[in-house]
Amino acid sequence: MALQLETIRATADRVAASHSLEVVDLEFTGGSKHRTLRVFLEKDAAARAKFAAEAASNEEAGLPKGVRVEMLSGVTHEDCANFARDFGTVLDVEDLIPGAEYTLETSSPGLERKLLKAADYERFKGSLVKVQTFSPVDSNRHFTGRLIAFEGTNLTLDLAAVKQKGKAKKTLTAQTVEISLANVEKANLVAEI
Repeated sequence: MALQLETIRATADRVAASHSLEVVDLEFTGGSKHRTLRVFLEKDAAARAKFAAEAASNEEAGLPKGVRVEMLSGVTHEDCANFARDFGTVLDVEDLIPGAEYTLETSSPGLERKLLKAADYERFKGSLVKVQTFSPVDSNRHFTGRLIAFEGTNLTLDLAAVKQKGKAKKTLTAQTVEISLANVEKANLVAEI
C-alpha cells in the first residue's frame, strides 16, 4: 500500500482545474498518525490575468502596498476550503492515501514561494530570488539577487541588487552570475515589502 504521489498530484490538478486553480506544489510529510498532505494553490493563468487587470484598474483594490500583483496568487480562504472539500472527498473515495488518518492542508504558496519549474522563472523575472545550487558556481552555492534573465535552461542573477552576506560577501567578484537550471537545488522568491 505505497503512496502514489504522482496519482495524487494528477487528481489534485484535476480538482484544482475545476475550481480555476493550479497546484503549485504538493508535500506529504509525517508518519503513522501524524501524516499531512499539503497542497499549495494559486489561481490559474486566466484568473490571475483577470485579477491583475482588476488590480490595475482599481487603486483601492485592497492589495498590499509595494507588492507586484504577479507575486500574489489570488487564492482566497474560500478557494482553499472549496478545493479541500472536493479533493478530500476524492482522496477518500478513491482511497489514494491508504490508512486511516491524515490531515489535508491547503494554502497559497505565499510571497516567498518556491520556484519549481521553468515557467516560474519566466514568470518572476525581475523579482528577488534566493537560490541554492547542487554544485558551487564561482566558489559559492548560495545566492540572493534579482532574476534578470531566464533563457533556455540558464538563469541570470544580478547580485548587486542586494547586500550580500557571509561567504558570498567575501567571494563576490562578479556583479551577475549565470546558473544552469539543472544545478538549482532549491529556489524561492524573496519578499520585497
